[in-house]
Amino acid sequence: MSSQSSIKKSEWLAYLLLVLTTLFWGGNFVVGRAVHADIPPIALAWWRWLVALVIILPFVIRPLWQARSVLLDNWKLLALMSLLGVTGFNTLVYLGLQSLPASNAILLLSACPVFILGFSWVLYKERVNQLQIAGMLVSLVGIWVLVSKGSPLDLLTQLGTGSGNLWILSAVISWALYSALLCRRPAGLPGMAFFGLTVVLGWLFLTPFYLHEHWVLERTLTFNKTSLLSIGYVALFASIAAFLFWNKGVEILTPNRAGYFIHLIPVWGILLASVFLAERLETFHWAGIAFIFTGIWLATLLGRKQSG
Repeated sequence: MSSQSSIKKSEWLAYLLLVLTTLFWGGNFVVGRAVHADIPPIALAWWRWLVALVIILPFVIRPLWQARSVLLDNWKLLALMSLLGVTGFNTLVYLGLQSLPASNAILLLSACPVFILGFSWVLYKERVNQLQIAGMLVSLVGIWVLVSKGSPLDLLTQLGTGSGNLWILSAVISWALYSALLCRRPAGLPGMAFFGLTVVLGWLFLTPFYLHEHWVLERTLTFNKTSLLSIGYVALFASIAAFLFWNKGVEILTPNRAGYFIHLIPVWGILLASVFLAERLETFHWAGIAFIFTGIWLATLLGRKQSG
């Protein structure tokens, strides 16, 4: 009985962590779009991870040193995950937000659970039940309601134009593969040490692209109140807190079940946009939010019971 109670507590903790993660990432899209004309995309990503690295470094040096043999034995996998999760995902998102409205980017991001499901099946032959599939479809209906306002032709038009769609789709694939690979995280590598290593390697991988943007493309970052607050938010909340919370949530629930929570990002994005950008919430917004929450409930709580 106590074992079952412990499992329930850990699952509810995972739900809380994943909800907070999507809240922070919904804000990340709003910030990224709001400052797209003022802060170069790769500069935003590079300074974001540099600030995060400075903050976490004192806490990860010792665990990394203690796990050095594990790092050497698994360096290829760890380098790939750093490239996908830290270097790739948010940099590609910021590049996409240069030409794509935040709502379009969030729409494409909603496909992430489908890619996680596919990668999990390819890598681990994971099975999914009917309720989990139904939950995914219901959540996707919610995304469709939110972004298309009930017009499928408008939706197809939005997806069919602009290079920003390709950047965001690449980001989705990058994050889905990273999430699926979390199941292969070396057992002897604690969560904080793993996160610290991916930040170090991801930031190093990103540096040549930042130098190219700065010196060759001559797109420079001006430090002012807006840029400092933006970098502070994406470093503290969308980087450190969100990544730690996401990794722990995936560890508890598995990638497939955790992936459904990505559908909450459009919900938070719309709510935050209404608060900070004075965008009005319409009836279709609330309808879409209801579909999304219903889908997550089907896929996680009921889906878990059906699969035993």
